[in-house]
Amino acid sequence: MRWDDFRRSDNIEDDREGGGGGFGGGGGFGLPMGGGGLGIGAIVVLSLVGWAFGIDPSILIGGAEMVRGGGGYSQPYQPVPRAQRSGTPSDPTGQFVAAVLGNTEDTWSDIFRGMNRQYTPPKLRLFRDQEQGGCGFAQAAMGPFYCPTDRRIYLDTSFFREIETRFHGCTGNACKFSQAYVIAHEVGHHVQNLLGTLPKAQAAQRAAGNKVEANRIQVRVELQADCYAGVWANHSEQRKQFLDPGDIDAALQTASAIGDDTLQKRAQGRIVPDAFTHGSAEQRKRWFTVGFTQGKLAACDTFAAAQL
Repeated sequence: MRWDDFRRSDNIEDDREGGGGGFGGGGGFGLPMGGGGLGIGAIVVLSLVGWAFGIDPSILIGGAEMVRGGGGYSQPYQPVPRAQRSGTPSDPTGQFVAAVLGNTEDTWSDIFRGMNRQYTPPKLRLFRDQEQGGCGFAQAAMGPFYCPTDRRIYLDTSFFREIETRFHGCTGNACKFSQAYVIAHEVGHHVQNLLGTLPKAQAAQRAAGNKVEANRIQVRVELQADCYAGVWANHSEQRKQFLDPGDIDAALQTASAIGDDTLQKRAQGRIVPDAFTHGSAEQRKRWFTVGFTQGKLAACDTFAAAQL
């Protein structure tokens, strides 16, 4: 992935210096954590956050499912005011995130212009370990997530290492595009919010009456975000020719590694389709591919698809 000439976004809020210490690694984006990671206590907290905002917590937090029992919070976290740096970070990781975000801004602005609409970009909050935001308390173990309340993406970049080393979702230089795909997925949720899809999905989940049906709606939400990530890659490639051989394969490998069936089997040794919230490995790969090959938002209507 060649990203040196991407415009750097200044819609970054850098709170990495304010995070608590002692967290050993990332998680998220549908990833279960090992010892000391997201446990039953955290699930309860996220459920309360979702209840308080009237939003299914799995929409708010992309990596808060498929976890093992135990662990969790020993004490409630009391947020403290922190000085955030706004603008483009100067360190290599911050530069990469700003470059990818800037590219999504330029790409989606072009796409929205073609629909006679104006694209309003999200803010992206970089943090370390833990953070307080518009959707409540966030931990690195939750993974990257989009909060529709404050229209921010929350990202602890330490989870990038987990995709490569723990879950084998990519290898070598191609991991850069896998990381970009993850950011583009969260931007996809912002696009859903701007287009009104996300509020409708939230309302449908509240009206569903049971968790199984709510999960099925959630799968369609997540697969559409995967498809939108593919649309971004398609249009950006036309504009920038930034992809290297193996990049798309890396994204598909990452999508497979974070499929619900893959994660369930790894965490509990069995697959429970009714508990899917992001889609199977095959579904995630397929919908990213649909977006990338067709490059049209209309192709990403997972809610109208008879078969996912």
